[in-house]
Amino acid sequence: MQIIDYFELLIGLFPALFVIVIMYIWSANYRDGFSALLRMIVQLLLVGYLLTFLFESENSILILAVLLTMVLASSWIALRTVKEHRTKLLKHTIFSVFIGGGIILTIITQGVLSVNPWFDPQYIIPLGGMIFANAMNSVSLCSERYLSELNKGVSEKKARATAYQTSLIPIVNSLFAVGLVSLPGMMTGQILSGVSPLIAVRYQIMVMCMVFASAGFASALFLISSKSIYRTINQTD
Repeated sequence: MQIIDYFELLIGLFPALFVIVIMYIWSANYRDGFSALLRMIVQLLLVGYLLTFLFESENSILILAVLLTMVLASSWIALRTVKEHRTKLLKHTIFSVFIGGGIILTIITQGVLSVNPWFDPQYIIPLGGMIFANAMNSVSLCSERYLSELNKGVSEKKARATAYQTSLIPIVNSLFAVGLVSLPGMMTGQILSGVSPLIAVRYQIMVMCMVFASAGFASALFLISSKSIYRTINQTD
């Protein structure tokens, strides 16, 4: 696999910076885009060094602490769409992401991959990251849409159905498009590193099922657990 040096990486950054320029010219909140881009770069560079250390670790408590940090961070970020109610909904989001994502992570690592030891960071951390990130995105869409529907005067049952369907739109679109429109990142990375496409496909099927299930579980748990909170919020508003 070809190694990308920092100069080559800088070349790849130019198109993204050009988008920031377009956002600035069109008054499209370029600060948010630039901050997100800068934060992504810093976070990934730092996590690269951190993962090098973690992959050599044999401390299960440390790995669990990393997963818990992922859950807490993703739960907080998920509620960006309903910032004014963040504190009320946070515990429900943590519960949903932790339980919904944790179940899927356990099934994949222990049932499908038979990871040994069970906390092997080379598997647990990347897979946990994908699972909790998808749960985060799903809950984020779900929380905003559920509140929006209730504010329109829609019944709780219909609002729940609409919110749940909305939360799954990105991953359902990905399921339709994979293989026809796009080759997902994990599959592409494996092929570039020399893995047989037939083996890469199996891993990608596992990943797509994993992210679909984690998103669906987390959103369902969120809607069930936060029902009374949303009812109170809607009455107050």
